[in-house]
Amino acid sequence: MPQLPAPAYPADVRARLDADAKEVIARYPGSRSALLPLLHLVQSEEGYVSRTGMAFCAETLDLTTAEVTAVATFYSMYRRKPSGDYQVGVCTNTLCAVMGGDAIFDTLKEHLGVGNNETTDDGKVTLEHIECNAACDFAPVVMVNWEFFDNQTPESATRLVDDLIAGRTVEPTRGAPLCSYKETARILAGFPDERPGAVEATGGAGPASLIGLKLAKGEALPKARVVSPRDGQPKDGQREDAPSHDTQPHDAQVHDPSPAERLSSHDAPQQTSASDPEFPAGPAAEEGE
Repeated sequence: MPQLPAPAYPADVRARLDADAKEVIARYPGSRSALLPLLHLVQSEEGYVSRTGMAFCAETLDLTTAEVTAVATFYSMYRRKPSGDYQVGVCTNTLCAVMGGDAIFDTLKEHLGVGNNETTDDGKVTLEHIECNAACDFAPVVMVNWEFFDNQTPESATRLVDDLIAGRTVEPTRGAPLCSYKETARILAGFPDERPGAVEATGGAGPASLIGLKLAKGEALPKARVVSPRDGQPKDGQREDAPSHDTQPHDAQVHDPSPAERLSSHDAPQQTSASDPEFPAGPAAEEGE
């Protein structure tokens, strides 16, 4: 059935959004370029992009509602229905999945009693599976309102959502302290995070990312964890005193990292074809050999 025209915002809400929209539009040489942040702005008002919000964007930017709807439905960060205070996303892309992301997602669905893109009855948590968040060195990753929770397990993720529902303080692995989904949407619209210390807390890349960067540059890692070959023997054709790909130079210091270093789960020896005798790696044999 055709829907009636979207209801208008209350006068006070409309006045506030008009002022914010002018500030956003002023950043761009063409007003239609402001559509993405304006969608975040209206999402910060209701917690999702409603028909009223899309009508506001269309009117403000002199676009058709069809043009606005096409953009709002294309990007997954725009919610199309009311959602929870905390958007809990479980990465189920390839690496996170094989490291346990699928198990985390299945556990949370059963624990919360919701399916993908559904919200708990108390309106606290919306659960969804999400694609890669460029944090593969901390897999499996869970995000809450786009803040990282690294190296998760089904048990830790369950405690996480329980704390969110109970209103207990939850600290991301890295990044700013958590705020509500509406507050996150306003920040994504381009308005400053005015919470004391929030900007400073965002920090930079995590230790695992920085270690990978240093290795890529060929830099020595004097405090890196060393994983030796499983049998402790040099590889074929390698001298006892020759450095291998599994060790650091002789001047490197080997130590066990503390929990504060938040090393990636990938730092532990894994049962891979390169390290597990039951699954040797090597060139495929020619036919008949």
